[in-house]
Amino acid sequence: MDGMLERVPPTYLVIIQADFNAHVGNDRDTWRGVIGRNGLADLNQNGEMLLDFSTCPSQNEKLQVEDAHYLRRKVKGRTIDVHPTEKALVVNYEVEATILWETGDPMLEERKESQKIIRLKSLNANTDIASLAKKVVEECKLIHPSKVAEVEHLLYYLQKRPDTISKKVKKEEKLSHPNGPPPFEGMETDEVASINDMDDYIDLLYEDKAEKVRGSALILQLARNPDNLEELLQNKTALGALARVLREDWQKSVELSTNIIFIFFCFSSFSQFHDLLTHYKIGALCTIIIDHELKRYDLWQEELLKKKKAIEDELSNQSLKKEYKKTYKKYQGLVARQEQLLRVAFYLLLNLAEVPRTELKMRNKKIVPMLVKTLERNNVELLILVVAFLKKLSIFMENKNDMSEMDIIKKLEKLIPYDNEDLLNISLRLLLNLSFDTGLRSRMVQVGLLPKLTALVTNENHKQVTLCILYHISMDDQFKLMFAYANCIPQFMNMLSECVEEQIDLELISLFINLAANKRNAQLICEGSGLETLLKRALKCKDPLLMKMIRNISQHDNATKYLFTEYIGDLAAQIRYGEEEEFLIECLGTLANLTISEMNWELVLTKYNLVPFFKDHLKPGLAEDDLILEVVIMIGTVSLDPCCASMLAKSGIIPALIELLNAQQEDDEFVCQIVYVFYQMVFHQETRDVIIQETQVPAYLIDLMHDKNSEVRKVCDNTLEIIAEHDEEWGKKIQSEKFRWHNSQWLMMVENQQMDEMEPYLYGEDDDDIEPFIHGEDILERPDIFYTADEMIPSEGTKSPNSFNNYCAEWKYGGSNIPLLEALEWIELVGQQQFLNAEPQQMSTDPISLYTLEMVAEKLMNQEAYRPFTPH
Repeated sequence: MDGMLERVPPTYLVIIQADFNAHVGNDRDTWRGVIGRNGLADLNQNGEMLLDFSTCPSQNEKLQVEDAHYLRRKVKGRTIDVHPTEKALVVNYEVEATILWETGDPMLEERKESQKIIRLKSLNANTDIASLAKKVVEECKLIHPSKVAEVEHLLYYLQKRPDTISKKVKKEEKLSHPNGPPPFEGMETDEVASINDMDDYIDLLYEDKAEKVRGSALILQLARNPDNLEELLQNKTALGALARVLREDWQKSVELSTNIIFIFFCFSSFSQFHDLLTHYKIGALCTIIIDHELKRYDLWQEELLKKKKAIEDELSNQSLKKEYKKTYKKYQGLVARQEQLLRVAFYLLLNLAEVPRTELKMRNKKIVPMLVKTLERNNVELLILVVAFLKKLSIFMENKNDMSEMDIIKKLEKLIPYDNEDLLNISLRLLLNLSFDTGLRSRMVQVGLLPKLTALVTNENHKQVTLCILYHISMDDQFKLMFAYANCIPQFMNMLSECVEEQIDLELISLFINLAANKRNAQLICEGSGLETLLKRALKCKDPLLMKMIRNISQHDNATKYLFTEYIGDLAAQIRYGEEEEFLIECLGTLANLTISEMNWELVLTKYNLVPFFKDHLKPGLAEDDLILEVVIMIGTVSLDPCCASMLAKSGIIPALIELLNAQQEDDEFVCQIVYVFYQMVFHQETRDVIIQETQVPAYLIDLMHDKNSEVRKVCDNTLEIIAEHDEEWGKKIQSEKFRWHNSQWLMMVENQQMDEMEPYLYGEDDDDIEPFIHGEDILERPDIFYTADEMIPSEGTKSPNSFNNYCAEWKYGGSNIPLLEALEWIELVGQQQFLNAEPQQMSTDPISLYTLEMVAEKLMNQEAYRPFTPH
């Protein structure tokens, strides 16, 4: 074989394959670099020959090895930069290594770009920059002495650069990503790992459990340095061995599992390595391990609980107490190691969850129930990580629903408040995400979080997020009153009064706006000089949000409303041209809410010249719809005063309202408020005469009488009833329209003369005895079919349809099963007197009557759109 190898060119790669029947043993120390440590102990003659052959290269190979010399290693310094977030310099350099043959030709060349970070912990405002620059250049051999001036310039920049941005970035990163797991029992070792000994560390992964833990701890030392990750990534053997050991032995050793997961966690901190973890299915394996550990924890607790119960049953048994203490101590150790494993596994999954698709896979693996169950632990670092993970997941509805099913609010309640500021802050942020759900907000109130949250408002670190949660809770009407019982209104009022800036914090004023919508809260806000303070600040700062809060206070019909009487002049003075529109809307809305009968609105309108302002702002398109609507509502309020109503009518506001009604006829709110103004005006004699005699308001109201909006119909009906009572002509028209609406199908049948075939049965052969109300005069002129607001106007010799209610039961089955009630109503409307005057017994036995009713009923049932007349 030696002769064969000598003939092989040196540039060839030689692979020898044969059945040597060689047993090489396992003496790794003697044959280092030739055999591994996991072989069999047997050694035979062929094995010795093969070992000699492997360690004694041919003369050609000896020549190559001896003649190949490592001649040069050059380090070239490159640029120097400042660190983006820290007070440090970043030195970029290049390492060049060259191996030469005896002839001087390069055998192998390799270049590697690297960085060195020089942290300047002593750099502050009083540091001597020139001295520090010289010291840095002297101690760092990578920086040429000629670059002292450049280093001095960079240090001066670092000295003057504010560190507020870096602090803010660090704080945000800390909240979204908790600190990485610290060193723990299992990874601590006296040995110092070297990247050149990776093969030895991989060999340790094939030994017993203790050696596997040692090997994984050494590899972890290397993985914790980000500079080594690229090189570890190239070592597929090491990564495959780690993944295999974790997959096969994770149940055998918590320390081993923790070490290996920590190694992969180091890779997970960089997005470019996530494909590697996906390839080895590390995420799926972590979920299996977490689920198993949580079940083990439940078993430990059950066992501990049983022993504790046994002690309670036998208090005098000292042996049981000793055994319990021993078990409890062991339990604490197991839980501590388990929580280390859970923390690193959850953190790895949190890093992988950056990709939504991966996060969905985690949800399918029940990651949310695992996290919620872990909230029962007391380890602060683990809780911070778990809550941060839940906060990230809670932005998706499916995850939020899973959390709701696990009653997460009850588990978070113990964390509010908490001694650890970081845990408290991240818990509040999770609650904020969950508070967008109505059911979860209700649960927060049920478990008693409201008093705890209000107490945290005074803490500046948590003030903003706490106010946001309280704002969400206050959106539900059923919980607004709970704030009054929590005794937090005075506290909030103090915060408002202590606000020195012109604009109040948005979160605080938004909360107040919601709370003021409750009557009891409004009373508490106005206690003492509360209302006066609010109004003075609102009018001084022209704050529309604060004015909106005052507007909500003014809507309650109690003693609070009368507190505004002394401030009406101040509010009315704000209703002027050139005022900010949002603020103007709130002022108008506040005044419109003050429906106080004793108020002298005429004086207010006259003193502040508001009528021209109202009239100008009723023109469509000249102002925003919100402002126009508030003006209409304000007109409706002041129309309660007869003098004001007369003043408005004389000013020409009614035609302007009609024009606005035509322009906004598709907006139900506008229509309802304009009709309400007419309703208020028809109560007063002077304005009623103007509306009836000089405008077409009644005609517009008749058109709106059948509007699809129930509130519009209600206001129209009430207004038309008043008009009908005071004007006979319009009363007839209104009643006629009501009749036409309720009997449109019957009128259509009469007009189309579809009754001809029924005349012999209804009227007989002789038409002379029939009252000529159909052929001789207009049917709508009959007074017995008109109705007042209370009842039908009776006519002599006729009966109201209400008189047949007592006969319905007797007639319905009188000789034949036909819908007699519908037939009788229809016949009564036609005016057939022989049925109206007949007795019930005659109606049920007279064969002619029955035949007639059967024919009528058949005709009616063929009318698909038939609708029986129902009086108002």
